[in-house]
Amino acid sequence: MRSDSPRSHQEGRTQVTETLAVRPADDPVAEHLRGFGPLGILAILVILAGNAVFAPLSAILVLVWAWRSRTPWREIGYVQPRSWIGTLTTGIIFGVTLKFLMKAIVMPLLGAPPINQAVHYLVGNRAALPGAIFAMIVVAGFGEETVFRGYLFERFSKLFGTSLGAKISIVLLTSIWFGLAHYSFQGLPGVEQATIFGLLFGTIYAVTGRLWMLIIAHAAFDLTALAIIYWDLEAKVAHLIFRSNF
Repeated sequence: MRSDSPRSHQEGRTQVTETLAVRPADDPVAEHLRGFGPLGILAILVILAGNAVFAPLSAILVLVWAWRSRTPWREIGYVQPRSWIGTLTTGIIFGVTLKFLMKAIVMPLLGAPPINQAVHYLVGNRAALPGAIFAMIVVAGFGEETVFRGYLFERFSKLFGTSLGAKISIVLLTSIWFGLAHYSFQGLPGVEQATIFGLLFGTIYAVTGRLWMLIIAHAAFDLTALAIIYWDLEAKVAHLIFRSNF
């Protein structure tokens, strides 16, 4: 029996609208950007190349890519927190605590020198503080988390899938990549710290799929490091547990 009631027509229009919202029609550019054909690979190369020019540029390009490819924001980790205050508090506490654990326990056990010579110029250097703070918040917090967690996890998950084994592989791959990216500036100790950092943050992201807490924690981690360096406390913190390097 045929139904031409207003309610039936309304329900039909609602279903069509929801379908179009989920699957954009007639947008081959968006489809190719999400794929791994010539345009998709070009997009990946441009985004990663932006990191060599100016680190936040890659993150900005990721956001542009997500918008133009019609990739849902949640797929690159930009999910609105249930509580901004809770997320902010958790991120700050986690980032600060992690930095002290790394500096006082983990890095001494790995035989890292107590003083990071690559950034020792920041000791008491007020002129360098604004640029350093910008780097910690925008370059590291926003930039690195958006690229190494949000974007690369999305791209690799499209290649490897979302099984447990795939997620473990993605965490390992992105962590090693993240660690090696720190070699030119901080040497082997920087690679070791960044790799451990990447394993921890990557695991959290693989489980939660949420980026905001990690962005805040990353910024808090680096700002704590900056404070320790600026007030020339590196050696004291490094020797809180162990009185000499291994």
